[in-house]
Amino acid sequence: MSPIKLLATVFALTCVAVVGVTVGVREQRAGHEATRKALASLGPAAGPQAVQPGQTARPGQSTQPGKSSGLVASGRPLIGAYVHGVPGSTAPLTQFESLTGTKVGLALYFSSWGEPFQTAFAAAVSQIGAVPLVQMEPANVSLQSIANGSEDDYLVSYANAVRLYGGQVILSFGHEMNGNWYGWGSGRTSPSAFIAAWRHIVDVFRAQGASNVTWLWTVNVTTGMTDRVTNPAEWWPGNSYVTWVGIDGYYWLDPTETFGKLFDVTIADVRQVTSKPILIAESAVAPDLDRETMIPDLFAGVKNDGLLGMVWFDSKGNRDWRLDSDPAAAAAFKAAAKKYGFAGA
Repeated sequence: MSPIKLLATVFALTCVAVVGVTVGVREQRAGHEATRKALASLGPAAGPQAVQPGQTARPGQSTQPGKSSGLVASGRPLIGAYVHGVPGSTAPLTQFESLTGTKVGLALYFSSWGEPFQTAFAAAVSQIGAVPLVQMEPANVSLQSIANGSEDDYLVSYANAVRLYGGQVILSFGHEMNGNWYGWGSGRTSPSAFIAAWRHIVDVFRAQGASNVTWLWTVNVTTGMTDRVTNPAEWWPGNSYVTWVGIDGYYWLDPTETFGKLFDVTIADVRQVTSKPILIAESAVAPDLDRETMIPDLFAGVKNDGLLGMVWFDSKGNRDWRLDSDPAAAAAFKAAAKKYGFAGA
């Protein structure tokens, strides 16, 4: 190849590389901006509307203005937590905050089918600066009966309770449906049945005027579990029916686990169907792994990928994920939250 042709080839390849990098940077910035706007959207209505002088409090209405608006509207990634003992009390959450030296922005609890919306808990967590995140679990009910309207009495009642509460509520239904361990999941029901049930629930809430709901569609990571988990794209109900995407994934099987190894494939799968903001909706590090390294890695991954935040599962499950018996892990949690600029750190 002549020197002139060689120089022309190098120049052309350099231009292509620069264009590729520029597009990648623009896409990353766009994702970060979408996340910032999503967090800010929770702010104004993060707490239940305060009772004005001379008014009588209705169910779910606070006698004090909500305190959660500043934390969630900061634009910084949020710290969430599920702690055993909620929604019966907020004390476990405040204990978790004291242990980790952080403020919880998202307060997760699991709701069995038929259980009413926990209005008192929602109002209480608003007063400590958090937004309730509810995982509605459709156990002992068929998705078909939800989709065909047979469960509408329950759904209408729930939607009205959420609407009357008045503060922001994050709702998820049938989480980890792309895994095969729940009755509403892969191998036990079809993606089409799940999608029909999801859309019907959202339609019912909208018909009741429950506009204070952020709809969180939550899937499980696929990495390392290909025999038990399907591609989440099969279960996607559509952009008009989802506000945020949640991804559940734990550091527990691989002693060399990293955020990228655990979440990147699933994030890429999600990005094939939507650009909606992503929340790590459940995560933790097993006590037999290197928590002092992996906890900071989790925070760094959320921050660097421009995600909404992460929810720490602080309870016993297939492992004891709690931090209260591991001072070094709790210290790593506190330090990482501050280092990576999480809200409430």
